[in-house]
Order: sequence, then structure tokens, then C-alpha cells
Amino acid sequence: MQLSSNKRTGLSVAAAIAVVAITAAAVVATTTRADKPPALLPPTPCGTSNGKGCAPDSDRVDLQQPRFTHPTSITNPLFPISTLRSVVLLGKVDGKPFRSETTLLPRTATVDWDGQPIEVVLSQYVAYLDGRIQEIALDRYAQADDGSVWYLGEDVFDYVDGSIAVSEGTWLAGRDGPPAMIMPAHPKPGQAFRAENITGVVFEELRVRDVDVTVDGPSGKVPGAVTMDELHVDGVTVSGKTFAPGYGEFLTLDKPDVEALAIAHGTDSRPGPTPAPITHLVTAAWGFLEQIRLEDWEAAASGAALVRADRSALPDATLPPLVLDQLDVAVHDLARATTAKDPDAGADAAIRVAQSALDLELLTRAPVAVDIERAHLHAQALRVAAAAGDNPGVNAEIAVLGWLADRVGGHLRAADQAELEGRLGELRLSPNPADTAARLAAWLRSTHPAPGSA
Repeated sequence: MQLSSNKRTGLSVAAAIAVVAITAAAVVATTTRADKPPALLPPTPCGTSNGKGCAPDSDRVDLQQPRFTHPTSITNPLFPISTLRSVVLLGKVDGKPFRSETTLLPRTATVDWDGQPIEVVLSQYVAYLDGRIQEIALDRYAQADDGSVWYLGEDVFDYVDGSIAVSEGTWLAGRDGPPAMIMPAHPKPGQAFRAENITGVVFEELRVRDVDVTVDGPSGKVPGAVTMDELHVDGVTVSGKTFAPGYGEFLTLDKPDVEALAIAHGTDSRPGPTPAPITHLVTAAWGFLEQIRLEDWEAAASGAALVRADRSALPDATLPPLVLDQLDVAVHDLARATTAKDPDAGADAAIRVAQSALDLELLTRAPVAVDIERAHLHAQALRVAAAAGDNPGVNAEIAVLGWLADRVGGHLRAADQAELEGRLGELRLSPNPADTAARLAAWLRSTHPAPGSA
């Protein structure tokens, strides 16, 4: 039907009015959303012991409540924890050799916070001081939608003489307080945030100092690093921290203490196979250890010569310098122990040679394969401690084997996981832990990760 001119005009005016009304409503809604302030985290006081020294709220970038849509996809280059499957830091603390191993576990967990379940990445941190286990932490991380990375809790176990002494510092978001920002999406100088923020339990506050810094990494120059100052719970002590793209936490300076990233599987990985001198070093170290157990010092001298030859064959220019420094100290100590016919010093040096060589294997091998070999290493260390009548040392190595099983077990077939748990139970109750540990490690070296898990 043909409409008259007046009717067409009336409909056009009505349509125009409707469009204006819809547009106006959209503008009002958009303005309302823009004007609505973002949700804030519950306020917390300055968490230092004296309540002083914290950054003003105007400098903090961790006050808005984070949203987590894909929390386990952690892509922030300055804290890429979901892709760093194995990291080793080396240094000195309290004048003693320091070592830490951070390992991405093959499972996730859920943290309930603010009425929502948040899936988190699980990472195991193990610290050694002077060769003995000092601390374990099971850390929980998630990335917010804006690219910032958040810390949602940790289980902490501090060891003394091979046994858990305290669990101070354990906390969980939701149960104990708010989550804590571990890395902003785009750090800028002057920004502040609290990496741990449970009043009376844990506290750390960081302030960004410099960005776009270039640092020397395990595989060469690393541009784009960020330096920060970390305020500790006493409200006075400040240590320097560096975070680097592809590595995350890269360097901690708390003079005279230093913890420096030595190697990171993933960022430093390269195509295999493992260079022959590296694998030979591991084998030669274990051969040397058996020779000094037998007090065959002539054979031990030949074994020490093999270790030196394998070390000389390594292509230094292409390998992580901090690991090589540790290796060189161990090789030197092994040679000196051989000359002095000192079995205790020789055993310690042989274990350290193997440890450094296994660190180098992270360049080309899957972390689970290296961790299986580390289980053999700690079984050897347990045997050395047992032979010396060092009961705390035995307990320490039993603890390490348990934590290594936590890293390895999730990569094994279900039947092998059950077997591993059974063998660990036997080890903890064994009247002869040296023998039981040796059999456990030999069995574990004969297993294979489940398809697709490595």
C-alpha cells in the first residue's frame, strides 16, 4: 500500500525521535559506567613492624581489585612463571653458598577469593644454604585481565638440621587476606606495590626504580629489564631487585648477600643433543665417588683427570657463566681432595661437579629428566651423609627426595606415581635409608614420563 506524504513524514519523525532516545540512553549508560569508580581491594595498614616506611596510596598500583578470566595464562614477560619450567639461582647468603630451584609443577589449584574460584599456577621453590635444604615454598600465581601478575598464597616450610622447624610466612588469599601484586602489567618508575601483604604474617613492598635496563644473562645481553627497591618487614631494610624479560626475578642484592639467576629452562633452552662433555662430566663424577668409597686413590686420580678433561672440552662462550663458575670451583676442590686423599672433601666435590653438569643439561633436556637425575644425586648425598654418621644430613636428603618426587610424580604414569609414593614411604621408615634411597633412585632412573608430559 502506498503511504501518503503526511504519514511518511510522521513515521520519519517518530523514527528519528526513537534513534535520539536510544543514543541518549547509550551515552548515559556509557557515562555512568565510566564515572563508576573501579572496585578497590579492602584497605590494609602499612605492614612493617613499626607501621612506617610504606609508600603512599597515590604511588601504589595494586589497589584496584583484579579480575581473572584466564588466570593460568601468565604472559607478562617480567614474570613469565607459567612458561619457566625450571630455574636455578646461585649466590652467597650469610657468607655461605646459596642455591635455589624453582620448578613449575604439572598441576594447577584453585583459590577461593571474593566469592570466586580462581585457578592458579603452582610453583615449587627450594632453597639450599651451604648444600643443605633451607626452605620450601609452594607458591600460587595468577595473571589478571590487565596483564598484572598476582600472588595468591604460599605454603612455607623452613628446615633446620634436615627437619621442618617453622612454617612462618604461610598464607592464602581469601583465608588470610587479599592477594598481592607480584608484577604490574607495565611497570613505570615510581610505581609501588606490595608483593606480600598479610598484616602480621608477611610483608614486602616494591618500588620501581628504573625501566629498560640491559643486563647480562645466562645466554647474553637481556634488554628491557626493570630494577626495583624492596622494603622489608622491619621498615628499614631495603634490598635491590632486578626483573628481566623471559626470566622474571633475576637478581637480588642485599649486601653482602646476592642471589642471581644462573639458568632458565625455556628462555635459555637450545636444540639437543646435550654436548658429550656435559654428560661425561656427570658419569665421571659418579665414577670418582665410587672410587674414593673404595679408597682406590690411584683410580680416583684417573677419575679426577677425566673430570678435568671433560671440563676443558666445554665451549665456555656458549654456556651460562654462573654455572661454569660453580663447576670450576667444584673441579678444583675435587683435584685438591684427590691430592690430599680426603674422602669427605672428595665426595662433596664430586656431588657438586655432577650438580653443575646437571644444571647445564637444562639447556637441552626436559626438566623432569634432569630432576630424575637430581634424585640420583641426592640419593648419593644421602649415602655420603649416612657413611659420615650425619643424621641431620640424612634427614635433609630424605626431605629433598620427597620434594623432588612432588616435581616428578605428576609427569609419570599412574602406576609409576603409586610406586614412587610407596618407595618414598619405605624410605621415611627405613632403618637403612642409604640402601633404600639408592634403590629408589635406581628405580626412578628406569622409569619414563607419561606421553606428552615432558
